[in-house]
Amino acid sequence: MSGFAAIGECMIELSGANGDQWRMGFAGDTLNTTWYVRALTKADYPVDYVTAFGDDPFSIKQRSFLNDNGIHTANSPVIVGARPGLYAISLTGAERSFTYWRNDAAARQLADDTDALAKSLDGREVIYFSGITMGILSPKNRQNVLNAVSNARRQGALVVFDANYRPRLWENAETARQVLSNAFHVADIGLPTFPDENALFGDATPDDTANRIASYGVREIVVKDGTEPALVVVEGSRTSVPAAIAKAVDTTGAGDSFNGGYIAARLGGLSPVEAATSAHKVAARVVEFHGALAPMSEARAAFIG
Repeated sequence: MSGFAAIGECMIELSGANGDQWRMGFAGDTLNTTWYVRALTKADYPVDYVTAFGDDPFSIKQRSFLNDNGIHTANSPVIVGARPGLYAISLTGAERSFTYWRNDAAARQLADDTDALAKSLDGREVIYFSGITMGILSPKNRQNVLNAVSNARRQGALVVFDANYRPRLWENAETARQVLSNAFHVADIGLPTFPDENALFGDATPDDTANRIASYGVREIVVKDGTEPALVVVEGSRTSVPAAIAKAVDTTGAGDSFNGGYIAARLGGLSPVEAATSAHKVAARVVEFHGALAPMSEARAAFIG
């Protein structure tokens, strides 16, 4: 088993508004995590992003951007006539809000071809996906993803899942609860965010979140909570890991970069508590930049330091 693969949606990102001037980039929750896994692992470690692309000029730029940054795309299909989703970041201080245009995004078809999806996940050491991955898909394709991930897990892949609940992606809260719970059932490592879990499941504390996710059979759990300490739960042991101090200018991608830092640290042999400490350092550095993707060199410096 070798290499990392994330499943999800690469979007066009508009950020850093200055009047009517915007900076265009590419981002998306699982892509952001993939970016930081790429930044924090050895250059020859295989890192792939599994999605679906359109055939328009922006989709071609997406693929070039990923390839130029050492992120491959496995057997991700190219859908004739499709195009990427798009979102814009609005900032109030360092806190962000988003406006999305994604209803006909190519990534919604990432699990149409089940054979291609299976090939993309074959032989992976780690597979990562999120609630946003599941939220953009049809019910049939949600099940296709769960089947593909489950099959890869039976072959030896370590599966990591972050529920990343976004209400607008879901038909209703009950569907979201069912689908996200099912996803946790096929995961080895859970990286939930407490405010999301509180909003969807009504968890009163991070301990409640950890207890519920542990009941699904997840054996390693890190409950993120913004600038509050992360709760690391492994084999009944619970450790609170303080966040690192940051001079935040844009919190976009903070949790995603934490996830990337955590996965890379675990791949590097650090313990869960050590990995959470390193992940906090990465996230603290990332929020000091505008947009979801800070320079890889900056993430590496924070991770090593």
